[in-house]
Amino acid sequence: MNDWEDVILDDVATIQIGGTPSREVEAYWASILDSGFPWVSIADLKERAITETKERITEKGITHSNVKPISAGTLIMSFKLSIGRAALAGTDLYTNEAIAAIVPKDKRVHPELLYYVLPPAAKNAITDTAVKGSTLNKASLGKLTFKVPADYEHQEKIARILQTIDQTIEKTEALIEKYQHIKAGLMHDLFTRGIGADGKLRPPREQAPELYQQTPIGWIPKEWDWSPLRAKSKPGVHHLRTGPFGSSLKGEHWVEYGNPVITIGTLGEGEFDASELLFISDLDAKRLFDFQMKLGDVVFSRVADVGRSVVVEQDQVGWIMSSNLMRISLDQSLVNSDYLQYQLSYDARIKKQIRCKVNSGGREVANSEILNSLLFIWPTIDEQEEIVNRGKAITRRIHAERQELQKLEKQKSGLMHDLLTGKVLVQIAESEQEPA
Repeated sequence: MNDWEDVILDDVATIQIGGTPSREVEAYWASILDSGFPWVSIADLKERAITETKERITEKGITHSNVKPISAGTLIMSFKLSIGRAALAGTDLYTNEAIAAIVPKDKRVHPELLYYVLPPAAKNAITDTAVKGSTLNKASLGKLTFKVPADYEHQEKIARILQTIDQTIEKTEALIEKYQHIKAGLMHDLFTRGIGADGKLRPPREQAPELYQQTPIGWIPKEWDWSPLRAKSKPGVHHLRTGPFGSSLKGEHWVEYGNPVITIGTLGEGEFDASELLFISDLDAKRLFDFQMKLGDVVFSRVADVGRSVVVEQDQVGWIMSSNLMRISLDQSLVNSDYLQYQLSYDARIKKQIRCKVNSGGREVANSEILNSLLFIWPTIDEQEEIVNRGKAITRRIHAERQELQKLEKQKSGLMHDLLTGKVLVQIAESEQEPA
């Protein structure tokens, strides 16, 4: 790292702190989204480049406050509360007093490289204090030190490489968001219209009212049924079961590895998060045999995020559920488990029933009585499976993009380590160097 040097922020850049117009004067704040000027708060620091903000200020707000103009391309970074959240100004804008604008004085430091090297320096400064909730100020910001290549073109090349992978990450995140919107719309259609004999979505009720019937929970296709869960359970089978209570699962029962135990934290978005598993001994697991999960069970959160659910797969059979969870076991010749889980997760009518019944009396806890009072909608088993297949197809696409996102983020982390420590040197072509 002979061609790298330590710099002090005050030596290479000016620091400009923002402000906030009075909230008591309505004329200082733009009431129409397209009017006024972008005004950045910490909540807006989500994208690499900021062009839109939740709030905008007017000319009067600018004139009657201590806000300062920030030019497009400038690094802005939070230095209070959420230390080191950064972005580049994608347009001319203003910020509040918790955000600093960093403007290089000359070519000793590239403005876009600052986006990558300054936030870690700010976070490390706070970590070193070991004081939770610490903040920086303009003076302490100016004292931050970090390493940069001595050569300006070298800095620019590093910034360009990191920007390229950032742009790929942003495109992947946008794809995930797009597919999530598509899935939400698809699930709404599947639970209101279903799939006809021709393999296509039925026409909406407004176009073909003869295909639909009215029920206590709304309009559904005529071929569909509606009933509580108990109507789809096997005779003599306890279709609802909560996890063990009392001292059955105390802290002293946990072991480093053994029979897995799922808690609310283990319930991810339609799948179990294995990193959140707890474990009990095999002996304790035998004692708690009645609380073991079976293939096709739908595990349901009774508290907190009521309704979050996951279907038990083959490799999860025998896991123990905690007392904040409930197991739903139905006749699988009548009910596709994934279809039931989709209803709990995506059908607005089911979610509305849960909210109304769980929140009444301030309980915020679902029990067997509440679950048994819910009305579910039941297509034929064949149509349930077709609905599940459609849902899983888009879910697989989302999972694939999420895996790609994780891969890209790992690549970026490695690149930042290699490029920002000088471990890997970048080559500067003659065409990229400034003429003498």
